[in-house]
Amino acid sequence: MDMAKFQWTREPEGFTVGEGRVEIVTRPYTDLWQRTYYHFQNDNAPVFQTGTDEKYFSFTVKTDLSGSRRRFDQCGIVMYLDSGNWLKASVEYENEEFGHLGSVVTNGGFSDWATTAVPADIKTMWYRLSRREDDYRIECSGDGVDFEQMRVCHMHRGGGSIRFGIYACSPEDSSFRAVFTDMEMTECKWAAHDGQQPD
Repeated sequence: MDMAKFQWTREPEGFTVGEGRVEIVTRPYTDLWQRTYYHFQNDNAPVFQTGTDEKYFSFTVKTDLSGSRRRFDQCGIVMYLDSGNWLKASVEYENEEFGHLGSVVTNGGFSDWATTAVPADIKTMWYRLSRREDDYRIECSGDGVDFEQMRVCHMHRGGGSIRFGIYACSPEDSSFRAVFTDMEMTECKWAAHDGQQPD
């Protein structure tokens, strides 16, 4: 991918952008979350994105959060449209026993969160974001070959031009270096639905 076409929505504490590799050093107390359950709003995580009008595509990236040390440290894939409309997927550090592999979808200023516990020694993860018009699928993979679906969602403002890419943040008093490699945009790897037809 052409990294020259990526832009920051809020710069991190530090970063390096090279050929096929991005490193982000997070600032403490940075996060993305809107209202639901916790009631607070956090909209200060650094996001590094590119844009497209393409209605059908897949974006894949490998993430490495080996440097994470504090609860909720995270890095992953993101599609950030504005403060009230975005999605993300990541592994969050929890403790020395387990982390949380999860995704958040935010529509109209309210976030939902879907997670599953994973062993703490999982420090790398591939993510794939696929678009079919205004519907999206997020997948993950431990080896970059075999992907498993994390969720399918609809984005109310995701039908036109969008921006997508990577993010990293540290919601508590923490900072770590997140590493992103193997980024590519390809033809859509989410096949058209061939089951029950629409009403």
